[in-house]
Amino acid sequence: MTRRDWTINHFSLSNPAGDGQGDVPALLRRLADNLEALGDVNVQDITFASDVSDGEDDLTMTIYYHPEPRRR
Repeated sequence: MTRRDWTINHFSLSNPAGDGQGDVPALLRRLADNLEALGDVNVQDITFASDVSDGEDDLTMTIYYHPEPRRR
């Protein structure tokens, strides 16, 4: 068996620091807008992380995708 190397694209999103930093629905809307702007891509995984800060939680989502159309 041979090993096949491949690369996956990814990007991360967070809300701006300050008021609203811990707003999960706002982060999900930004995620949806960014995915829509990419066009028809094949999303492999989405991760969610929350780190405690002095004020609101610092939220981050990372999206892993291939720039090929998704299966229908």
